[in-house]
Amino acid sequence: MAPTSRNPFTAPGEQGRGLWRALAEVTGGAWLMLLTQEVLRGRGPSGEVQLLLGAVALALLAVRRRFPVISLLGISAVLGLLPAAGLPAAMTAYTTAKHLVVPRRRSAVLLAPTVLSTLACAAFAPGLGLGSHPFGFALGAVLAATTLVVPGLLGMSGGQEVRLLRALRDRADAAEAARRLADSESKMHERSRIAAEMHDLVGHRLSLISLHAGGLEMALQKESPELRDEAVLVRRATGDAMRELREVLGVLGPLGRDTGTDALTGSTGTRSDVEALAEESRGGGIPVDLTWDGPDLTDRAAQVRRAVHRVVRESLTNVHRYAAGARVTVVVTHTDSRVEVLVRNGLPPVAPEAATGLGSGRGLVGLRERVALLGGTLEAGPTPAGGFAVTARIPAQPDPGASLAAVGAPPRESPSEPRSDDSPAGVQRRVVSALSGLLGLIGVGVMMMCGFFLVAQGFPDPAPRKPEQPRIGMSRKMVEEALYGDSTSARAAATGREPAHPKSVTSCMYSTFQFEDSTPPAEGAGPGDAAAAGAEKDPDHLRITRFCFRGDTLATIDRFTVPVVSRTPPWESP
Repeated sequence: MAPTSRNPFTAPGEQGRGLWRALAEVTGGAWLMLLTQEVLRGRGPSGEVQLLLGAVALALLAVRRRFPVISLLGISAVLGLLPAAGLPAAMTAYTTAKHLVVPRRRSAVLLAPTVLSTLACAAFAPGLGLGSHPFGFALGAVLAATTLVVPGLLGMSGGQEVRLLRALRDRADAAEAARRLADSESKMHERSRIAAEMHDLVGHRLSLISLHAGGLEMALQKESPELRDEAVLVRRATGDAMRELREVLGVLGPLGRDTGTDALTGSTGTRSDVEALAEESRGGGIPVDLTWDGPDLTDRAAQVRRAVHRVVRESLTNVHRYAAGARVTVVVTHTDSRVEVLVRNGLPPVAPEAATGLGSGRGLVGLRERVALLGGTLEAGPTPAGGFAVTARIPAQPDPGASLAAVGAPPRESPSEPRSDDSPAGVQRRVVSALSGLLGLIGVGVMMMCGFFLVAQGFPDPAPRKPEQPRIGMSRKMVEEALYGDSTSARAAATGREPAHPKSVTSCMYSTFQFEDSTPPAEGAGPGDAAAAGAEKDPDHLRITRFCFRGDTLATIDRFTVPVVSRTPPWESP
């Protein structure tokens, strides 16, 4: 028994491709998460938490084949906190549902992650910046339905299909094995029959030799004692040969006797014998037309004649069983090189029953084995007119070497095509599977985005958060977030009209956004600060706030006003 693989990236019993496949899936999952997060910009946890949750999701994606249930539960919890993990969660749900067999367990495994993801999203939505609790609940339900339930149902269907195909393949293999076993039994039965025929034929010859040797022994007993001893040796050798013949032929199995209507004789397979078979069939109600082309088979080997007899008799027997009343044509062609036997029947006047129960259907297999042992071929099959034809081509002079090779050869089988993943068919299946998976992920992504935007439309955003007022000592990043960046228009308006820059400042930012004036005047503030307080509502002046930094720290805040350039010509002024 082969040891079970402990690779955390492969399913139990699976071999190879675990690590490289997991690396490819993690890379693809990270790319999909980045793409999803780009679409959902502004929603979700902060950068550090987002990276941590993404790493956990990718790790669970990599080990989902070894630990399917744990991976699905874990990634469903991550999905409730990080909506960008939707596509890796869909892959995990599909794989888990595909490999689970028990229906109740599949339903429970899909229901638990759905509830977990929905509740996690509803509970932590405000803290993660996703929105209110109702918004989180709706978002979690949509994400669970599109990334867990739908892929899980598809995985169930795919797993059932795979198991059904595997069961059908096993049944087909079992049926093929049974057919081969039946064919092998038919061949062995035919070989046993041939062995019995050889025993009868050779045994008869040896019996005659032994009989004549015994007579010769008695005749030479007085006339020539020396020659009598030679006759005794011949008789004993003949007895030993008969005993050894039985032992050798017994290897082929029980010496089954011929099941024909008559015992096999020296005339078996000759023209008169075949005519007798045809006449017997005519007496049974089968019209048989016999054509014999060439000389008789009396001078041919006994195994050739008996093969001809068996082909004609078995073919006529099948006509009696399965096509009663059909017209039959028997053609025997004898040339110097071979004997060809053709038995053809037409359509029967009455269609046979669906199942007659009249035989094992393995007679043709035995005939093919007998002809093959002689170095010939046998073809059998339906004709275009709806009948059936059997054609046997038997060498007139059988090749003993070919017969011995056929006897010692294993049964000819047609093994199924090897199921190797490296074959062209295996590569094609993997490519089609990869394309199908990619299209499925695209579909899941589209459904997830549509659901997200529908939920966002149904739950309007809460009141915008009031930005934190800049104060001395804040970092540049915090000031940029409060000001929404540097204002180029304010910088241009302040050029040439702003107070002098304090000493040791490195850079400044400009803004027209007005904060509550809760900070004391900065060191070095100019007189424009006092005038700016009274110019807040002056339409001819623009109030600008300047934030200057020493390095990365806010050092001064200056407020001043600049005149607004009028766009109205003087002659149009009131």
